[in-house]
Order: sequence, then C-alpha cells, then structure tokens
Amino acid sequence: MPAFVDQAQLHVRAGDGGAGAVSFRREAHVAKGGPDGGDGGRGGDVWLVADRDVASLYGFRDHPHRRAGDGTHGSGKGRHGRRGPGLEVPVPEGTVVRDRDGTLLADLAVDGDRWLAAAGGRGGRGNARFLSNRRRAPGFAEQAEVGEERWLDLELKLMADVALVGFPNAGKSTLISRISAARPKIADYPFTTLEPHLGVVAFDDQEYVVADIPGLIDGASEGRGLGHRFLRHVERSRVLVVLCDLAAADGRSPAEQEVVLLRELGRYRPELLERPRLVVGSKLDSAPAPRGAAGSGRPEMCLSAVTGEGVDGLVRRLATLVSDARAALSRPESFTVHRPLPAGVSVEADRDGSWVVHGRAAQRAVALSDLTDRSALEYAQARLRRLGVDRALARAGARDGDRVRIGDIELDYRPER
Repeated sequence: MPAFVDQAQLHVRAGDGGAGAVSFRREAHVAKGGPDGGDGGRGGDVWLVADRDVASLYGFRDHPHRRAGDGTHGSGKGRHGRRGPGLEVPVPEGTVVRDRDGTLLADLAVDGDRWLAAAGGRGGRGNARFLSNRRRAPGFAEQAEVGEERWLDLELKLMADVALVGFPNAGKSTLISRISAARPKIADYPFTTLEPHLGVVAFDDQEYVVADIPGLIDGASEGRGLGHRFLRHVERSRVLVVLCDLAAADGRSPAEQEVVLLRELGRYRPELLERPRLVVGSKLDSAPAPRGAAGSGRPEMCLSAVTGEGVDGLVRRLATLVSDARAALSRPESFTVHRPLPAGVSVEADRDGSWVVHGRAAQRAVALSDLTDRSALEYAQARLRRLGVDRALARAGARDGDRVRIGDIELDYRPER
C-alpha cells in the first residue's frame, strides 16, 4: 500500500522554444526573392493543478522530475514551428508551493486551482520578421529561448472538516476507525500513528471528513518531535476535536491535557483557537474516576471507541458543527489561476569588474543568430535601449569600455554621447 507523503521536492523544466529560420525565396522567374524564414514554436509550459482525486504527494517521492515538450524550429517558405506540448502536473488539494528559500509561491487550496510553475521558452522570430525599409534582406533571425527550470518544495495541508487533536495514544486512531471506514494502525504504545489519516463519516444525509492528526507533545508548536509537520494539517480544518485521555498513563488529568493542547495550537496559529471546537474525553471504559457530568475538570462529552458508548452522540454533534461552519464560509465561484509577474531588467556588478544584466527581455534582445551582422547588432542595441539597459548601466556606474554580460553574450559598453 503506498505511503502517505505530505512533503516532497519537485523539479520542473519547461520546453525550449524553436529557433527562427533564415531563408530567402528561391523560385524560378522571381528575382531577388525576399526573406521568408518562419518563426520557431514556443516551448510547452508546466502547470501545477489541484486535483481532488490525488490523495498525497507520493508520486513525487521517487520521481521528482517533470518536463514539458520543446517547440520545433521554423523553416523556409514562411513555415512556423509547432508549439511544444504543455504539461499539467496534478497535486492534491491543499498543496502549498514554496521556493527553495522558503518563499511562498502558490497555495492550491481548491480543486482546479492552477499555478504556472515554469514558462516555456519563446520561439525565435524568422528573418522575415525583421524586414524593413532599411533592412531589405535581413540575414539574421532570433535563436530559441530556453524554458524555465527550477526546484520547488511541495507541502500538503490536509483539507478536512474535523481534525482530531490529542496526545499520543489518546485514542484518535481507534475513534476514526469506529466512525468511518478508515483503518489506521492501532496499538497500545505512543506514536503508533506517524502519518495523518482521513475518514468519511456519514450521518443521515450528510457526509463530512475527519482527519486523525498524529499525537502532539509539549513544545510541538516550537518544532519538538514532529510538531510543525503535524500541526500544519490542522490549519484548514473547520472544526477541532480536542481528545483528552480519561485514563492517561502518566496520570495527567483531562483538564491539564486540554490546557497543554490548546496552548500548543495557539502558539502555532492563534486563529486556531477561534475555530469551533469540542472537548471530548476518550477511553471511558478504562477511566478510573467516577463518570460525573461535564464540568469540574471533565470534558464536554465522554465516550468509549471500544464499546461504542457516546460515539453516536459525538457523530451527531459534529454533523451540526460542520454544517454550521460550512454555512459560514463563502463558497468560491471559480478556481484561481496563478501567473507569476514578469521580471524586469536589472544590473549588478560581478567580481571580475564586469557588469551582468539580468532579465529575460534583455536576453531575448541579444538572442540573434548572427551578432556579427551589422544590421543584427544595430537591432539588438536599439532594443536594449528601449528596455532601459543603457540607463541602468549608467546609474550603476558603468564606464566606457567595461564588459557587459547578457546571458552567454559579452559586449563592450559604449555610453551615448
């Protein structure tokens, strides 16, 4: 049986664009045929798409690489290259995407949410695109642009109506196996559950999802044990069930357990304490104390998942709380499409005294097939000026004759007189 995986790394690689063609009409009885080089096709994009049919990030554990298709090159007679096939990568609902430095990039919370993970490289323009009154026979075309490539950190936050929160061995796994078809591993020792489990509970004509969150310990909000790894699954739950062991092996009372659990939740995310919650005492069949009413340190409800006593009342009460919580939430009218904002052009000094120009627009400006061609060089210089590269270099302190690197191209800086 595949393991539940809630953290993974993903390498995405968009497709490269196709190169533009340098070609001239060669037909009988047509003197001095003009340029007819076609454009290259754009490379395919890589999208991450939230899919409710995907349960975990297990598919990325051993196979983290995803790549889109390349565009094809243009050719003569105005024939353009084909666009590379894009790639949609399904991820579970509730997947959070971060950069390797921890920067939040996207939160794919609802089925259908999409995020552009890697943009395909643009296809190069053929020489027919550079025809002008001054350039009657352009002998250059644009090269293919390389597709984006990056490593991403994926983190899954479970989408559940109810989260069972309690200390290790408090009876959470036994309870979820009693009220749903979930079958987690159950044993009489702490930390039996090392991964969350989801169970669907049916009550009358209503269904709701319950998550068995692995046991918390003191200091979980500060990362002790596997604190943060487990606590993040509580964030999206609508209702919290604080499960207190009535027969705790360490002698800790239910009231003391409740105080510690709520403290850890509040330290991790203060807004969790504002969620609807129900304090429930478990293992009623093993409780040594008299079965008094709620109050005086006893939970609101008490039950035994082994004998079934009090379970029906809990299921009914949770159905009401979940129904009220769902009604209070605004329903999204559509899914969200995340597109990263295009980056501008920037300049920085390198250690060897040269200047490095960053930005895909600047790299496109010099991505020509033959920069030794005078007309190609003039075109590239004019395009860089329009992008403001000359002004950016002057502000940075570049001087006449300094080396300037744009992608793989090196140029000499010549300020305008």
